[in-house]
Amino acid sequence: MRTGTLHGFGTLLAAGMLLAPPSPAGVPGDAQRGEQVLREQRCLSCHTAGGGGGSAPDLGRRGSRAYTPSLMVSLMWNHAPRMWTAMDRAGIARPTLTEQQSADLFAYFYSLRYFETPGDGGRGKALFLAKGCAGCHATGNEAGKEGTPVATWPVIENPVELARAMWNHAPQMMPKMKARGIAWPTLSGNEMTDLTVYFSSLTRKRGASPAFAAGPAAGGKAVFENRGCSGCHHGALDLTAGLHAQKRTFATLAAGMWNHAPKMLQMPPELSSQEMRALVGYLWSIQYFEEPGKAAHGERLFRKKGCAGCHGTGAAPKLAGSGRSFDSLTMASALWKHGPAMLEGIRKQNRKWPRFENNEMQDVIAYLNSGNR
Repeated sequence: MRTGTLHGFGTLLAAGMLLAPPSPAGVPGDAQRGEQVLREQRCLSCHTAGGGGGSAPDLGRRGSRAYTPSLMVSLMWNHAPRMWTAMDRAGIARPTLTEQQSADLFAYFYSLRYFETPGDGGRGKALFLAKGCAGCHATGNEAGKEGTPVATWPVIENPVELARAMWNHAPQMMPKMKARGIAWPTLSGNEMTDLTVYFSSLTRKRGASPAFAAGPAAGGKAVFENRGCSGCHHGALDLTAGLHAQKRTFATLAAGMWNHAPKMLQMPPELSSQEMRALVGYLWSIQYFEEPGKAAHGERLFRKKGCAGCHGTGAAPKLAGSGRSFDSLTMASALWKHGPAMLEGIRKQNRKWPRFENNEMQDVIAYLNSGNR
């Protein structure tokens, strides 16, 4: 899918995740299934996904900022009445998404990297110089450099593929850097993304478009075990707790693997493209993706926006303290399942459809979950 400018509600026909970041309820998502859901639910009757014209924005275009899952749900929520009206006019049945379908759709948006800070090629070039990479690798016609010229590298379009190339190159780099007294360069997720944009500008073939394909998390677990990772990463070194706490993006996972290479007891095993995608998919799958919200503020919002008028009086099911677990997936699924009836009830009461801005949705989710502790 190509990247570009994200258009408001055009990103928001979904709520789910890439390769499986599970929700607190444990629902894994799959990007390929997510794109299939877009087609099966006739979302592409109005939207496009990666090119072409449509009456609604292109869902395959990435914007100039990173979106959190709850913010994407907020935007979808805010624009739902308009989308439903457009679907009614076009004679398109409104989809009723399950949490699994919502997870798969979010997976699709994770595959387009909506949740990562956009990279900058200028910053990537500066990093390439500052980190000492240019000392060995030529980016133009420089002579006398022993490293492989960047222009001859395979096409690099995402941080995961860049991390794989760097990971496989690490065994050759380590002794040479040690002999020269050069420290191993560490990278943040944002720096990895900036380098990806820079390298992409140097290696992309004419007419090629950025794409991200990820392997199944189940296959990644097998790679994790077969390549020896599980031999060290257990007990105190178990990755699960750290990943849950850090809420990593794909770029930060990729950067973490690169930073980890010189700390390994043995040389890093070489990984194929398929293995790397699956491995990162697995690492991503064992972390929760939800952002922490402020329950006290969420309770005030729940009342201010009129939700308590039905969900706190018996006119609609009780939500807060109900024992159910809420996240962006459940909110998105509820919107598509129950939203039209909610809208009808709200209009009968002569009230406006509630809108959620900034971090309000994640605060409401925190409130709904707070009574379950």
